[in-house]
Amino acid sequence: MTTIMKKINLISLLILCISMLTIVSCNSDNLDEAVTIQDQSVPSKGNLASKVAAFGKNPLSVMYVEVNNNDIREVGKYTLADGRPLFDVAIIFAANINYNTSTQKAYLHFNNQVTNVLTNKDVYIKPLQDKGIKVMLSILGNHQGAGFANFPNQAAAQAFAQELANAVNTYGLDGIDFDDEYAQYGANGTGQPNQFSFVYLVTALRELLPNKIISLYNYGPSASNLSYNGVTVGSKVDFVWNPYYSTYSAPNIPGLDNAHKGAAAINVRPGTGTYTSTSTLTNFAQRTKDDGYGVFLYYDLGATNIASYFSNATNILYGQSTVYGDGTTTPTTGIISGATYQLVSATNGTSLLDVSNSGTADGTKVQLWSSNNSNAQKWKVTDVGGGYYKLQPLNGPTKSLDVSNSGTANGTQVQIYTDNGTNAQKWKITSAGSGYYNVSPAHAATSNLDVNGGATTDGSKIQIWSANTGNAQKWKFVKL
Repeated sequence: MTTIMKKINLISLLILCISMLTIVSCNSDNLDEAVTIQDQSVPSKGNLASKVAAFGKNPLSVMYVEVNNNDIREVGKYTLADGRPLFDVAIIFAANINYNTSTQKAYLHFNNQVTNVLTNKDVYIKPLQDKGIKVMLSILGNHQGAGFANFPNQAAAQAFAQELANAVNTYGLDGIDFDDEYAQYGANGTGQPNQFSFVYLVTALRELLPNKIISLYNYGPSASNLSYNGVTVGSKVDFVWNPYYSTYSAPNIPGLDNAHKGAAAINVRPGTGTYTSTSTLTNFAQRTKDDGYGVFLYYDLGATNIASYFSNATNILYGQSTVYGDGTTTPTTGIISGATYQLVSATNGTSLLDVSNSGTADGTKVQLWSSNNSNAQKWKVTDVGGGYYKLQPLNGPTKSLDVSNSGTANGTQVQIYTDNGTNAQKWKITSAGSGYYNVSPAHAATSNLDVNGGATTDGSKIQIWSANTGNAQKWKFVKL
């Protein structure tokens, strides 16, 4: 009798459970089904422990680089004293989430500088990855009403996640960073932030990129809408960090422990309102170490050597000083400051950088010309600090190689002009392999000295152009 009662009770319980599940299923919104906690087809973040361990360093050092003005390859120049990269993650700042008023949909947008970095991934991205540095793309609002927190439904969020995943896969990136600034929610008739949008987005992105890094710059409405229908953003992202520079405050994100948070936020650019002083940097490094946070965040790396600044943090965090320069942005053969060189174009291997008609007036154009041993083809190369050089023609020793009007557009003429110390006269010399080098102006770090159209004829225009791997941008420095 007892056995029969147990069987009856078990059958009754099973019927009751099935009935309850049926009721829940029937009353659920279809949009919610893909993100319910019961749906095992939706992955959480990848093997987080192995991701952290793979860096071999604690805390991780993360650097945002404003690629509109700076060269992301600078990240690779900083190492610890033992040769390991200082920075574990470099973030391209930034692509945008834009809004198409015709289709009423958000879409991923790259400006010219970001496009240049991505399309020339072998120049800008792969060299960092070859050093073990992960390269991520940050996504930022663009005052058009589109943001991560106002997708109107799950399908819209999934469509944008697919665009992000496509970018990661196309350009060989290591992940996506979300920065919910400047969205201007409500513009162009867009909706206000809602509770489900960001959860839908990161859930879809994690499914598409199970083994990539997803991080959150903890700012804006997205940072306030972190849970929906039993799913948390913390279960999908890998890292989150404090967005307020020169402050120390760890974000509270359910699902992430201290090892995956950054409390310190460091602005390394002197002269800006949120620049982090050396004393504050040192204090934050000690607190990060004492509190066990796993990320130390930096922002706005430029071209100036600030290894001594970083050493204030790295001596505490890693017990080692920071070293700048490893041959990636200066010729491995070594430029001798004050020596004279001819610059031979790789377009034909014989033609030289030349001052037109041996002119000496401000604004005289620089051109390509066959070798003739004139002083207009001989350049004194002088170190001006920060990894940059000025190039002065012997026929006009008070002049310097100069970008006309400090222009940054593709095709801007290169000329000679009275030496004035501006960034339009400072040039970085970067190895391009096979004895050739790229020459990049400080005011337009993502552009190179370029022969128009890769021409070889005498008189061909010398200009600046977005960096690429073509021979038109490769120059051999021949010491005289």
